[in-house]
Amino acid sequence: MERRGFSRREFMKLAGLGGVVIVSGSMPGSATAAAGTDFYFVQLSDCHWGFEGAAVNPDARGTLKKAVAAVNGMSRQPDFVMFTGDLTHTTDDPKERRQRLTEFREIVSALNVKQVRFMPGEHDASLDNGKAFKEFFGETHYTFDHKGVHFIVVDNVSDPTAAIGDEQLEWLRADLDKQPKDARIVVFTHRPLFDLYPQWDWATRDGARAIALLQTHDNVTVFYGHIHQEHHFMTGNIAHHSAKSLIFALPVAASQPKRLPIPWDANAPYKGLGYREIEAEAAPVKYAITELPVA
Repeated sequence: MERRGFSRREFMKLAGLGGVVIVSGSMPGSATAAAGTDFYFVQLSDCHWGFEGAAVNPDARGTLKKAVAAVNGMSRQPDFVMFTGDLTHTTDDPKERRQRLTEFREIVSALNVKQVRFMPGEHDASLDNGKAFKEFFGETHYTFDHKGVHFIVVDNVSDPTAAIGDEQLEWLRADLDKQPKDARIVVFTHRPLFDLYPQWDWATRDGARAIALLQTHDNVTVFYGHIHQEHHFMTGNIAHHSAKSLIFALPVAASQPKRLPIPWDANAPYKGLGYREIEAEAAPVKYAITELPVA
């Protein structure tokens, strides 16, 4: 697979940093590539800044900074960077929550890429309905367009019951009504929209309603975080792809009684963390995902 000007060595420098997704807008030779719309972006997920736990990641205060450095070290910079939630680790103290958000923002401000976008995870937003997140990063749900792709950011975490809510679902419906049936649409959420494993909070209470709205369009792909591991799933014609975490891995659903982080393996540092490369073809629209192992 072509690597868009990156050498294998450059890609492997990212190994172990976790949750990085690299996406290209079109394949060489396609109509959109000829029109100059080829692009890629980087997704980082579940950074959990403020987490402490040497048993699962003794480098908890280092991996985010390493990820920033790795992205800055790319010979070809991404068009934008997207953080898909759990920027910080949960805390009951509103002052500490804002301190963690401040520190997170300061660290990622070192990114050379000027277009950096954020969405909350439940660790950032569920205890105050997203109030602190909005103070630092703006709205929790929004849309943007980039080189022929319509991006939709859906907030399924600010409601502590893990719901999107009627108001936001109506907003989503109105936005989709404006898009052609064959529009290229990428959706970012934090939790999975489908019922992956509700017993571990790996679901969205009204996610089926969102999926029903999205299925009115032909070319929809969903990228999410939350479960700290790679997972691929189809709901009708919609592909859902989860990103690995930057901070610790979680077990496969139902593989053990409790949802506990996988312990750090000193013989295989960053085991369970990783990144993926995604190439997109414009016609027909499809995303070819290459999972790269942690070095």
